[in-house]
Amino acid sequence: MPKRVMQGFVVSDKMDKTVTVKVERRIMHPLYKKFIRRSKKYAAHDEANTCKVGDTVSIRECKPISKRKKWEVLSEGA
Repeated sequence: MPKRVMQGFVVSDKMDKTVTVKVERRIMHPLYKKFIRRSKKYAAHDEANTCKVGDTVSIRECKPISKRKKWEVLSEGA
């Protein structure tokens, strides 16, 4: 099974080797047919501590590293 890849932006880099990435997606409201934004935050592993707040990153699913960390930073930039 292929690993999921998502794009988002870094909202926190205060932890060591971990960044918090906010991923936004657009869904259509079932009744009003209007597109609305939904977002979720993921804890992602950043081995080199290179990501800073505001960076756009790609994250990939990986084996669990800790209780909350199941994603890793794949690449930095758009």
